[in-house]
Amino acid sequence: MEHCGHDHCNCSHHHNNKSLLIRIIISFILFEFIAHIFHDYEIIFVLLSYVLISYDLYINAFKSLIKKDIFNENFLMIIATLGAFAIGENHEALMVMILYQTGEYLSSLAISKTRKSLTELMDLRSEYVNIKNNDQIIKKEIKKVKIGEIFIVKKGEKVPLDGQIIKGCTLLDTSSLTGESKPLKAKENDKILSGSINLEDVIEVKATSKYETSTATKIIHLIENADDKKTKTEKFITRFCRFYTPLVVILAVLIVIIPILFGGNFEDWLYKSLIFLVSSCPCALVISIPLSYFCGIGKASKSGILIKGSYELEKINQITTIVFDKTGTVTEGVFEVTDINNINIDKEEMIKYVAYSEYYSLHPIANSVKKYYKKEIEPDKIKNFKEYEGEGVTAKVDNKKVIVGSTKFLEKHKINCINKNTFGSTIHISIDKEYKGYITISDKIKKEMYSLVDELYDLGIRNLIMLSGDNINIVSKVSKEIGIKEYYAQLLPTDKVNMLEEIKEKGFTAFVGDGINDAPVIKLSDIGIAMGAIGSDSAIEAADIVLMKDDLLSITKAFKLAKSVKNICIFNIIFTLSFKLAVLILTLFGYTFIWLAVLADVGVTLLTVLNSLRIFIKKL
Repeated sequence: MEHCGHDHCNCSHHHNNKSLLIRIIISFILFEFIAHIFHDYEIIFVLLSYVLISYDLYINAFKSLIKKDIFNENFLMIIATLGAFAIGENHEALMVMILYQTGEYLSSLAISKTRKSLTELMDLRSEYVNIKNNDQIIKKEIKKVKIGEIFIVKKGEKVPLDGQIIKGCTLLDTSSLTGESKPLKAKENDKILSGSINLEDVIEVKATSKYETSTATKIIHLIENADDKKTKTEKFITRFCRFYTPLVVILAVLIVIIPILFGGNFEDWLYKSLIFLVSSCPCALVISIPLSYFCGIGKASKSGILIKGSYELEKINQITTIVFDKTGTVTEGVFEVTDINNINIDKEEMIKYVAYSEYYSLHPIANSVKKYYKKEIEPDKIKNFKEYEGEGVTAKVDNKKVIVGSTKFLEKHKINCINKNTFGSTIHISIDKEYKGYITISDKIKKEMYSLVDELYDLGIRNLIMLSGDNINIVSKVSKEIGIKEYYAQLLPTDKVNMLEEIKEKGFTAFVGDGINDAPVIKLSDIGIAMGAIGSDSAIEAADIVLMKDDLLSITKAFKLAKSVKNICIFNIIFTLSFKLAVLILTLFGYTFIWLAVLADVGVTLLTVLNSLRIFIKKL
């Protein structure tokens, strides 16, 4: 945790909590009991106690000095306590350091417990994999497992790698990934994610990822590196501290000099100056602000929302426009053939040619036709397959040239189509340059989409837009049904990129998508949101936020969480600075003591830390 320009401040939970607690206890015993028993040698025990409790501050201060970073909280505490010794306030000097380190210990304990609970929550990794080799089960180190290897997952075990079930049927606990407590039914051919827990029967799984690329590893990496990029608030605190701490030192000097010039008592005003130095330590801000963002990311992960960093969490608050992809995002992306219009060809034969020509395509529409065909496809009969992104495919099937795709695509090949107003995606078919009809494929709107639009309106985000490669009739109908007023249809992937660039000029924009075609648009948007469970790897890699449950209502949860984190940070800043100002005023009028100032400052730090931890218990 960076502070005031140096690498790691004493405010962080960087040192060993246990050793600090032991030092605090020993110092207190030396100070409170032994020094009183051996009264004649009191100063020796006080100094021993002081050295024991404060040596790490001196080491940190020395390291900072080498880096030419003098003004930090270590420096403030050292100057204040040495000043107290100089005017004979030995007990107060030691008490100040013991109270300060006690505050550090308590704050560090709260933070480390938070990190530990989050680490336990995200403990998704397995060290070994039970590899099936013929009829033997071999324990293999997870990092050495290759894609395609078969592994066994027994009841109660974590799924070590992403894979596809090739044998068995079970229930999976996916709560660590999705935040969803309801077990997920998994059967043969289903894809499953690492980090899930097998609740029932033994399953055999074919690995579809390596350790480095598995979902579990990606999630843990995101959590561990969540605070890599600093937010504007954190940058403000860092910049503020660079000016604040030297300013505090200058004011402390002026508190001594100015009254003396007007006949004030040196020792009295030096004491007030030391109180001011101690109470001005900016630990509360340095700890609580990054902690708030860290807790926010942890809370999101528990709810099945992966936010890639504190920087991205803060940016959510700036969003004024949300752009949705249609297929697989607004709609379920599960296409079904609903209408077949054949011209001068048998219906079964037409479906056969379309299924064969779409055989190598991974597009949802292609998959729906292949599923509808039901018969086994012979790849040897397919030649010269070529896919035109967002338009269609061409192939030679049984030595006949087949063109399948949109109206525009067929017209490019100088084939006239029959244009019907259908409520679904329409693909046209040409065999040897002769038009053979069209197939209508329909998709369902996701149920939660209706609620999402209302909730976003309630949150003040009313600029909602939908982009789609589908025809205008479908896009218009879907938009009207869910309440999105602005929409654009028949867009190619490059058109979506161009359209998003135009939309971004009007305000801070988020894009929600799932498919491989959405990756460039997700990357281009100010905040990219990917549907994680069904989303493509490239879309997930490009996104700032990944919805592990594919639940669109998670978007509003992310908005509410970002707003809570922002409000807590603002409160912590105002509360801390108000307190510092109040102590300064009380100090100038002689209403406080140096140890009381430290106690109060420790209290402010603990209160702001506890306030940050409230994020964990907040209901989304």
